[in-house]
Amino acid sequence: MSPLSYSIPQRALHWGMAFLILFNLLFADGMEHWNRLVARGETVTPDDVASANIHAYVGIAILVLAVVRLCLRFVQGVPVASDVEPLPLRLVAHITHGLLYVLLFAMPLAGIGAYYFGNETAGFVHADVLKILLWVLLAGHVAGALVHQFYWKTNVLARMTKGV
Repeated sequence: MSPLSYSIPQRALHWGMAFLILFNLLFADGMEHWNRLVARGETVTPDDVASANIHAYVGIAILVLAVVRLCLRFVQGVPVASDVEPLPLRLVAHITHGLLYVLLFAMPLAGIGAYYFGNETAGFVHADVLKILLWVLLAGHVAGALVHQFYWKTNVLARMTKGV
């Protein structure tokens, strides 16, 4: 039997991870600056390393929290999809959620490969391919939640905020 809403830990993880993901997407300058310095063979200062480390540590936190979140998803379950939403859009939502979970693992792992192991291909995939895909999926995710809230007037958004 599926729960009617997400549990408090699931909601806390969702919003906490949303904050961390947006932080890393919006404030990647320290990592990008460090990467430019290393690519050019220029001197990297301790402040440059500290700025890059913030991005890396947030990414690692996202990876760890994704593991916890996935475990909770399997143990506690998730509410069923709204039957108001047309079947093709439910399929799109399901695929979007699946891809978001894949990115919660792939982006930090690619970032680790780039930053800690110097893998340039991983860096390209992380910063140029997966980052764009993540922005697109996040926009779709938010748009879907807003359509549910204001067009179909379902409780989908409330399930992830108030737990209704």
